[in-house]
Amino acid sequence: MRYILVPVGSTGDVHPFLGIGRELRTRGHDVTLAAGEPFRAPAQRAGLDFLPTWTEEAFELLAQDPGLWHPKRGLQVVLGAVSNMLSTTYAALHEAYRPGETTLVGHTLALPVRLLEEKYGAPAATIHLAPGTIRSTHLAPALPPVRDISGAPGWFKRALFWAIDRWYIDPYVAGPLNALRSDLGLPPVSRVFESWIHSPNATIGLFPEWFGPPQPDWPKSMRLTAFPLYDDDDGAPDPELDGFLAAGDPPIVFTPGSANRQAPAFFEAALDATTVLGRRALFLTRYPEQLPVDLPDTVRHVPWVPLARLLPDCAAIVHHGGIGTCAQGLAAGIPQLTMPMGFDQPDNSLRLQRLGVGAYLEPHRFKGKLLASAVSRLLNGRTVAAACVKYSDETRSEDGVGLTCDALERL
Repeated sequence: MRYILVPVGSTGDVHPFLGIGRELRTRGHDVTLAAGEPFRAPAQRAGLDFLPTWTEEAFELLAQDPGLWHPKRGLQVVLGAVSNMLSTTYAALHEAYRPGETTLVGHTLALPVRLLEEKYGAPAATIHLAPGTIRSTHLAPALPPVRDISGAPGWFKRALFWAIDRWYIDPYVAGPLNALRSDLGLPPVSRVFESWIHSPNATIGLFPEWFGPPQPDWPKSMRLTAFPLYDDDDGAPDPELDGFLAAGDPPIVFTPGSANRQAPAFFEAALDATTVLGRRALFLTRYPEQLPVDLPDTVRHVPWVPLARLLPDCAAIVHHGGIGTCAQGLAAGIPQLTMPMGFDQPDNSLRLQRLGVGAYLEPHRFKGKLLASAVSRLLNGRTVAAACVKYSDETRSEDGVGLTCDALERL
C-alpha cells in the first residue's frame, strides 16, 4: 500500500506523522510525507518520500505573523494561511493520488484530504493530535486563555459552538473551501469544524483515554491510540550541553514552542524566575534574538535538542502547552508549567492540571515572581511527584505509533 501523510503546522504537528511514516515504511509500505518545504530534510532522515505542499516562503510568512500566538487571532491566522494554500495543496495531492493504491492520512487542518476522500471515495483517515480539537457538549474542550465550560448547560455549549463557527471560523475557511468544492462538483458545507473535518471512515486520536476520555457525542468513526512520542533525533552528541547537565542540579527547561518568534517576554520572565528560585535553566529556541542579553552561567541557550533525550535529566519544563511537549513531559515524569496562548494549548494545560502533573499561568500573569512561585509549588509537591511517576509509567507503556499504524493498515 502507498500512504500519503499530510501534516499541517510546525515541528510538534509534523513529528507524529514522521514517526507513523517511518513505522509504516518498516512494515513494507511506500510512504510520502506531504508537508511544508522546511520538513524535507526530516522526512528524508526518516526514509520517506517528500511532496512539498507549502513553499519555504509561505511557511516563513506564517511563522513571522505577529498574530500567530495571539489567544484570539491565532487560529484565524492559521485558517487564513490554510485557505490560501487550499487549491495548490489539493492539486499536489490529486496528482500524487493513485486510485486503488493510495491511503490518505490527514491532520485536523488537512482539508484537501477530506476533499479527495469525498470526491473519489479514497481510503482516508483524519488524525487529531489532541482532544481539544474535538467538540463535545459533555466534557467540552477548554477555550482560550483557559476557560472550562464543561459545567455549563448543553444548550449554552451548543450555542457557543454555533457562534464560534458563524463568526470566528467559517468566515476564514468556508468561502475558499466551498469555491473549490464547487469546482469539484461537491455541494457546499458550513460549520466546517462541527463535523465535516472528521473522516467518516477513520478518525484517530493520538492520545490515550486517560488524557482525553471519549465522550458520547464524539464522531462514531473515532478511536484513540496513544501519544506517538517521536523525536527527529539524529543522535549527534552535544558535549557542551552534556557538560552543563553534569555540572550541577537538574535544570528547568523553558521553551515557548518551536515556531514561536514572539517570546521575548516569556524568556524575560523565565530569567527572573530562575533568579528568584536560584535554579539552573535551559532556554530552548531557534531564535536567539528574543533572549535576554548576557545570560548568567547558570542559564544555557540551546537552539534545539530532542526532548525525549533531554527531559529525563531535567527537573521541570515550562512551555506553551503544545501536545507534543506535554506528551514528552509526561513520558519523562517531570512537572509541567504552561503558558497557553491558543489552539489546543488551553485544553492541554487544563488536562495536565486535572492529572495533577502540572499547572498553568495565563499570559498576562506570566511574570517572574508568579512564575517562580508556581514552579516552586510543582517542584515541592508530593502529590505532583507521585502523579508524574504514575503517568510516566502509563505513557511509556503505550506504543502510540504502532497502534496508529495498526488502525491505518485496517483501512
